[in-house]
Amino acid sequence: MFTEITDYIQRNKSDLTHVWMDRMKDEADEKFIQVVSDQIFTKTSHEFVEMIASNLRDSKEFTSRLEDFAEKVVRFGWPLTFVTSALSTFAKVVYEAMREDKLITDKNHAEQVEIFDKWVTPMYNKVISAYTESWERTVSLQKIALQELSAPLIPVFEKISVMPLVGTIDTERARLIMENLLNGVVKHRAEVVLIDITGVPVVDTMVAHHIIQAADAVRLVGAKCMLVGIRPEIAQTIVNLGIDLNQFSTNSTLRKGIEKALEMTDRKIVSAEGSE
Repeated sequence: MFTEITDYIQRNKSDLTHVWMDRMKDEADEKFIQVVSDQIFTKTSHEFVEMIASNLRDSKEFTSRLEDFAEKVVRFGWPLTFVTSALSTFAKVVYEAMREDKLITDKNHAEQVEIFDKWVTPMYNKVISAYTESWERTVSLQKIALQELSAPLIPVFEKISVMPLVGTIDTERARLIMENLLNGVVKHRAEVVLIDITGVPVVDTMVAHHIIQAADAVRLVGAKCMLVGIRPEIAQTIVNLGIDLNQFSTNSTLRKGIEKALEMTDRKIVSAEGSE
């Protein structure tokens, strides 16, 4: 069914690709074009055309090329609208070229439109599906990576670890904080854990509740918890909300907290002999 289209694309691949690239550059958002180098755009465009052509030859080859292409364009940050527009535009370019070369005439026009539709529509659906799967997989991996970075427990001295928190704390992140704290205390054999909230913009009743729960859990595994990085506005908010933080130590800065943690583990910072 697609033999004529396949042969035509193979014979005129270079010309069709250049016409298609020019149209896509004209239609694409200016910001998108600016972040994509000409070299990458040209290379990826040729890969796109090869992928489309493979759909006319071999479905297995097309599936393999499509998976690789979808992963690549998601990594580049190409929006799905651009990819689907690229597909429909290429089909138009091929159709117009075949009509100009008299391969599509008024006599066979209806038949050719039906053939093009049977070629493009299933491919269109497959491209959307592959892009969506690749996007969801990428987002899932990024979410896991961000979760690992959102509540790290860092050993700074023997028996002393710090958990710097940045950004908003919701229920899901609070659960992660709890898990990382407990696992980190055991792994690093920490006796004192400092939770640094310098980068937390708002401390409300819910955030304080999560921190108190984390501190209680740390105590149950034999370590002490200290809250540091309490800015004046945060302190005022805590007082106004009537939040009770008396069950664990607090300090205004991480430095003061580390000095206190050293004292709690029978150590202190001293000046080296001869230093100013």
